[in-house]
Amino acid sequence: MEAQDVPAHRGSLSVSRWYPVGTVTAGLYSDPPLGQVVAPPPGMAARLCFSVEYRHGTEQLAVSLLRLGNLPPRFHGNVTLVQLRLLPDDRRSRQAKARGTGPDPEFNDVFIFQVSVARVPASTLSVCVLSTEQDGKRRAVGRILFPLEGELGQAGRVLWRDLETEEDTQCSDLGDVQISLCYSPALQRLSVVVLRARGLQPLTDAGLQSVCVQVSLQIHTQVVKIKRSCEVTGGRDPCFSHRMTFKLRSRHLDEACLRFELLQPGGVHSEPEAILGVLVLGPFMYARGPQLQHWMDMLSTPQDTIKRWHGLGRPS
Repeated sequence: MEAQDVPAHRGSLSVSRWYPVGTVTAGLYSDPPLGQVVAPPPGMAARLCFSVEYRHGTEQLAVSLLRLGNLPPRFHGNVTLVQLRLLPDDRRSRQAKARGTGPDPEFNDVFIFQVSVARVPASTLSVCVLSTEQDGKRRAVGRILFPLEGELGQAGRVLWRDLETEEDTQCSDLGDVQISLCYSPALQRLSVVVLRARGLQPLTDAGLQSVCVQVSLQIHTQVVKIKRSCEVTGGRDPCFSHRMTFKLRSRHLDEACLRFELLQPGGVHSEPEAILGVLVLGPFMYARGPQLQHWMDMLSTPQDTIKRWHGLGRPS
């Protein structure tokens, strides 16, 4: 096959034609290297190449991992892992390991998710790329959230998606807060650490003399516990490092959420507190995007502390 016969990389490539889905005897075929066939689009962003196909007869979603492109140099010598989940139903992730190292590691993995036709439009494919260092410590490279609605019209279409990294996250107009979560199934305990905030916006001309955080544990519509940090100074970028624990049974993990409120105390004791911004972390019932992903990452790695930045929203 000559180079001019290779199809364009943007949406026109079919996995069933170009990518080995089954077992093939080595040496029988001489197709171009995978990196040549599915060359990444222009640009320097780290990105993932994959395909999705829905099989109506068996109600299965097939996800094929092809390759990564443009990994940052600090990850080139590490083992690269990819974890996949189909939200909102999957708690436990499926995992693939790259076949090599360097900036553009390749994969040879197909994952099957059982999902009914009715559930497909409400489902989102979550992909997390991790880099494993020599000491075994894993570092997040980036993630992709890929809603399935409207994306399955062409079977086997190869897709490139940029990885969303923590550095890419833009500050919310109201500021951001850094939270860590850890759940212990053995102790039935949810541990929360409010680490710090950045870019907070004062609501009065006096500025931010002090700030505190109020955290509410909610199950369905009932608030079952409220905890509060001490007031701290630090202007628009305060440091809290405040740890809280909540008793939460495993059976309630799909029904519970955490609501964070950053509060600016009144200038005098009689004045009410002002809400600088709010954040809700929880399952699909309450959250979407990075807020949902943080909760799901916590559930899939019990005992591990999962730390993320989140933009604050306006109180409703």
